[in-house]
Amino acid sequence: MSWILVFLSQATLMPFRWKLHLLSQTIPFICFFILHSLGEYSLDTMLGLKSAEIYLFMFWICCICNFSVFMFERLAYAEFLSLKKLNLEQKKSEQLLLNILPPSVAHQLKENHNTIAETYQNVTILFADIVGFTQLSSQISATELVELLNTIFSRFDRLAEKYGLEKIKTIGDAYMVVAGLPEPREDHASAIADMAIDMQLSLSQYNQHNQHPLNLRIGIHTGDVVAGVIGLKKFAYDLWGDTVNTASRMESHSLPGKIQVSESTYHVLKDQYQFQKRGKVSIKGKGDMDTYFLFSKQ
Repeated sequence: MSWILVFLSQATLMPFRWKLHLLSQTIPFICFFILHSLGEYSLDTMLGLKSAEIYLFMFWICCICNFSVFMFERLAYAEFLSLKKLNLEQKKSEQLLLNILPPSVAHQLKENHNTIAETYQNVTILFADIVGFTQLSSQISATELVELLNTIFSRFDRLAEKYGLEKIKTIGDAYMVVAGLPEPREDHASAIADMAIDMQLSLSQYNQHNQHPLNLRIGIHTGDVVAGVIGLKKFAYDLWGDTVNTASRMESHSLPGKIQVSESTYHVLKDQYQFQKRGKVSIKGKGDMDTYFLFSKQ
């Protein structure tokens, strides 16, 4: 019985792969055979079995032990692959979530499933619109249209990443980006201004290789907003408030190739950038507002 315990102990206690278990059990089996040959054991009396039966019994014990180790190893490896695949899918899901939501908001959403909404003060919002895009869409194929938008907006995305801005969304040919949330920053207005200038430059460079020259109309406004996540299955991070509406009006009332800013943005940036006063512009819901065209840094 002691030899059976040796085989069982090797199979259950030794942290080896099944091939090493097979080798480790071969050695005791050989020792058992040698000791019997030297007369150390009387196999005729062991367990009431004859010698051949004893050898077969010990061999069967070895096979069972090794097969158990082999199956355990296969199951453990299958579990490892499943966990690896699960972790990979989880990382993909987290990356998709980060493509939709700011990192801090995504983390908050995972930790807390309650409504996420917060008021931010002193943020600057930029709206940009491609002039004549609707007319262009009737002149080119759907594939060309999507590729054109993807190329332009990819350029804008890289600029937003460069300046540490938060892209909110695109609606058709309109692009919306904000500075100052979800992490507050003192240079929110200048970061947006720098991006606006680079957006015009980027589109100008794109036009050099495009058979359909495009213009960009940009509007900027500074103020307070409410930001939050809406949706249960399809999440969206969005902004609300008068500041959003005013920034949108700055864009829609701007001119092709121009960057129009509100008076509140102008007062923040007037000592750092070159402006041209446009004068009074009638804004729906706001009345006449003083606006300015942003050109470049001083």
